[in-house]
Amino acid sequence: MDKNIATDDLQLILDKIGPFFIVYKVRQVNSSWIITGALLSEATEQDLTESMKGSDYTIAIRKTQKSLDLFFEKLSDPIRIRLPKISRLHLVLFLATIVTTIFAGSLMAGGSPITSLSDWEKGIPFSFVLMMILGCHESGHYFYARKHKVEASLPYFIPAPTFVGTFGAFIKIKSPIQKRLALLEIGASGPIAGFLVAIPALIWGLAHSTIINMGQDEVGLKLGDSILMKILTWVMFPGLGTGQDILLHPIAFAGWIGLLVTMLNLLPIGQLDGGHIAYAMLGKKFDRIAQISWLALIPMSLFSLNWLVWGLLILFLMKTTKHPPIEHIDAPITTREKWIGAASLAIFILCFIPSPFPS
Repeated sequence: MDKNIATDDLQLILDKIGPFFIVYKVRQVNSSWIITGALLSEATEQDLTESMKGSDYTIAIRKTQKSLDLFFEKLSDPIRIRLPKISRLHLVLFLATIVTTIFAGSLMAGGSPITSLSDWEKGIPFSFVLMMILGCHESGHYFYARKHKVEASLPYFIPAPTFVGTFGAFIKIKSPIQKRLALLEIGASGPIAGFLVAIPALIWGLAHSTIINMGQDEVGLKLGDSILMKILTWVMFPGLGTGQDILLHPIAFAGWIGLLVTMLNLLPIGQLDGGHIAYAMLGKKFDRIAQISWLALIPMSLFSLNWLVWGLLILFLMKTTKHPPIEHIDAPITTREKWIGAASLAIFILCFIPSPFPS
């Protein structure tokens, strides 16, 4: 609703102050009405203030030498928060994923959750951080979908018997995305939100990680490095020798998983987050970029088979590398859209891991 006070509203104001105030002049400045006049003989400024209580307007009073100026502004519409209905399926999946990630985190921290109930506590930090990263990622999509009046489900978390306890999370878009800005913001909000949560988790976790000697003390799973991971390692472990490595704290590992999830989702293919962003930025040129990006996964699988698995999964789930069309996709790109696209590209470059799980 427009905050400017309409003429009908002005009449309501005049009716409320009429018993206490003589009007000399009325004028409008921007979104305010200014009414100049004088109090009736037995009226007070308090009477004017009381007369406007419970109305949709604020009143401010300023004295001049011969009169009073009354300033009236329309109150903003109240913010109405409609909490979405949480289905039983959402709740069951969410709770199950908490259990599986705590189990995985406990194993990671050296616990034995099968034989010792007390060891489940060891998995809570990893589970909390990973669920936060995934939850913020999907909530970013959800809230921007709501902002652009696109119908979307709450996040579905996927529990899994893997070494991290989950296959991630997703939301379902239930209505078409009509505008380019909506597509861009919905696509970019998830990776940006997840990235912003993963960074402090990774930094804290690295500060509590352990330096080990490669060969004799080597344990656990070998992880690939992104540009960001190399920068943080260089800053936080300046004396790391060539024969040494870092045994990640479970929270650092959750942060690393967050970077991996962000990177995979930002690939400019199909209806991945990166596909939404790249299609919004490139328009009809996107189809060729998406095909090249998917084909590039094949030679990359020589460095890590994970790329082949991810490429086949994309093809199985999406059936195509193309993006559904939206209106006015080739209209000039605004400065805001350029900034969003640039931020998404920068995050993708910083998070890119050529070989996530080197053999």
